[in-house]
Amino acid sequence: MRVLVAGGAGYIGSHVVKALLEGGHETITYDNLSKGHVEALHGGEFIQGDILDQDRLSRVLQERKVDLVIHLAADTAVGESMVNPAKYYWNNVVGGLKLLDSMRSAGVKYIVFSSSAAVYGEPAHIPIREDAPCNPTNVYGETKLIFERMLASYDRSYGLKYVSFRYFNAAGADPSGAIGEDHDPETQLIPLVLQTALGLRPSIEIFGIDYDTPDGTCIRDFIHVSDLASAHVLAAEALLGGMGSRIYNLGNETGNSVREVIRVCEEVVGHKIPVKEGPRRPGDPAMLVASSELARRELGWTPRFPDLKDIVATAWNWHKNHPYGFAGARGR
Repeated sequence: MRVLVAGGAGYIGSHVVKALLEGGHETITYDNLSKGHVEALHGGEFIQGDILDQDRLSRVLQERKVDLVIHLAADTAVGESMVNPAKYYWNNVVGGLKLLDSMRSAGVKYIVFSSSAAVYGEPAHIPIREDAPCNPTNVYGETKLIFERMLASYDRSYGLKYVSFRYFNAAGADPSGAIGEDHDPETQLIPLVLQTALGLRPSIEIFGIDYDTPDGTCIRDFIHVSDLASAHVLAAEALLGGMGSRIYNLGNETGNSVREVIRVCEEVVGHKIPVKEGPRRPGDPAMLVASSELARRELGWTPRFPDLKDIVATAWNWHKNHPYGFAGARGR
């Protein structure tokens, strides 16, 4: 199949592109490089472009005769979404709408969407199932939920078929060490802890120590980025094979607290990591752990890296060899 990966030069996107290529598929990465890196791509075609540029995107989809779109071109920082909501509604909602209408004009009927467990908000039951109520507590999660509802409407009215993946904390790096996580600014826990271990930050800050959890810190479900990538490939193949629209959670079905993550990182790097305790961030639920039983059963998806220590080890392999990310090779 020929797949356009919107946001394919980003962290998750580059791993998805790699998995598609290894599966024998053709890829067109469409990315504005606001957060992505050309160096993260090791094959396929690359086009620098923005999903808000509907005319250009429509032309690319038509000219390349794209079979399916994988959509990962979103702004994703929870904290930023609460102080700058306009940015998130503009890119995640308006940009998503332009992407869908570009697909309509080009006759592309299939899409795999990178959603988030943030659509659930504060869940009533753990682990979270796909039929749990959606009440996001932050703007980021709200924009993801809006787009999911748009997908359902486009399915009913225009026959567009989709898979929406709800997951929370992508982590780790490709086992080869060739690609990994490089955000500027960095907002994700594991790379922040490992940057602190490398001496690039004075300490790692824990945002909130008074949550209703065993050690008072937030609990999240960490999933290896390569496992996420394999699920996207399985979903794309299933859609083109005739499967109808679906929503799936993706996770390891076990949660780890912020303090536990720091402890595991210390085990992997072999020394203590300085910690600072701070107040809660607006919009952070206490606990998010997903049930992935449906994806396992229907897609045949099986995570290769269910253990947090293995996830951290692949991340450390990337960060210790690329302390300044992709820019390190170019000079910073």
